[in-house]
Amino acid sequence: MSASRMIRVGASVAFIVLAVTLAVPAVAQDEEELPTLKLDRIPSAPAFSGQTRAPAAASSSFKVETVVAGLSAPWALAFLPDGEILLTEYTGAMRIVSADGKLSQPLSGLPEFSHEGWAGLFDVALDPEFESNRLVYFSYTAKSGDPDSPNIPRVARGRLASEKLHLADIEVLLDGDAWQELHFTADGTLLVSGTSVDPDADSQDLSSTSGKVLRIHADGSIPNDNPWTDTPNVRAEIYSYGHRDISGFATHPDTGDIWVTEHGPRGGDEINIIHAGANYGWKVISYGTAYSGDPSGDGQAAQDGMQQPVYFWRPSIAPSGLSFYTGDMFPEWRDSVFVTSLSGQHISRLEIESNRVVAEERLLVGRGQRIRELREGPDGALYVLTNEEGDAPKGTAVLLRISK
Repeated sequence: MSASRMIRVGASVAFIVLAVTLAVPAVAQDEEELPTLKLDRIPSAPAFSGQTRAPAAASSSFKVETVVAGLSAPWALAFLPDGEILLTEYTGAMRIVSADGKLSQPLSGLPEFSHEGWAGLFDVALDPEFESNRLVYFSYTAKSGDPDSPNIPRVARGRLASEKLHLADIEVLLDGDAWQELHFTADGTLLVSGTSVDPDADSQDLSSTSGKVLRIHADGSIPNDNPWTDTPNVRAEIYSYGHRDISGFATHPDTGDIWVTEHGPRGGDEINIIHAGANYGWKVISYGTAYSGDPSGDGQAAQDGMQQPVYFWRPSIAPSGLSFYTGDMFPEWRDSVFVTSLSGQHISRLEIESNRVVAEERLLVGRGQRIRELREGPDGALYVLTNEEGDAPKGTAVLLRISK
């Protein structure tokens, strides 16, 4: 998931993730810099049992192999109908990974990107009717021409001609505040997240799109059943509000509910279920603490009329990708949701019962790699993008395959 998830995580506390029972708090490496801040102390009691620090799940058995090496700051991936993988690199390239693991040259036809500060190419999603219309949706930052505000966050779409490695007929659907993550719902509408980590942004302000989930049609028009379509002084695209920084979307395979991962400040990383018109509380309530060490908001973690997270982490793990497992390769993973972790450098497998987390297992802890994104492949394996550290040479990230 402000700045980009990359910049944001660089500003976060780095943690040593211990391969022990998850109920044992992690140790903050930079605690000496903020001697009054106890990162393992939750500022408010959880709202319900199991909302954080779930018991350790049984260890899984799997193997890990590298599909593609040498990626430069990969951000997102999507499976094409023929099993090939379309992926984005934050540095500005969109590429295709063939079924036998060959990485294409960057696609031509993409718009010009800005690379000033938080800027680049972010998420990618396929149109629900992709097999017939070949439309690809992506989020990025364009150049504004204004040196004081050089980036214009955008959502656009184009038509993929994969045999020519070309994206044609580019259309801009949204200009605005920090568009980052994209997710198509079962009814074919597109959800778009806007971050709200700018100290001057107010995610409670319904006249602004900062800190909101937006809902639009695939052509960029606004559905007439959005919560505030006919409300004066409220942006009609807004679907939910009070968000800080959504970094992953997934649809629950049984309920159809939309789940998201969301960055807190110091602590307070969350999983939420999105409801139309709901307020998720930032920055009135949070289980996190401001980077200064002061309380977030007035220090409360609950308030009437504001949603509670399904689960939260403190210390932070810097959650990124989110995916439910539905495949046949790992039947023991069904009813699990996977969350990739940047600063935590692992994947959290969360066992779910009735929308509550009952156990957590951490995978790939020993690799020492930031994990950006994860998707289930058509073969039932998990495909995982790692992400180099900010000061690492470009081209050190890889696409991994987790299988039996």
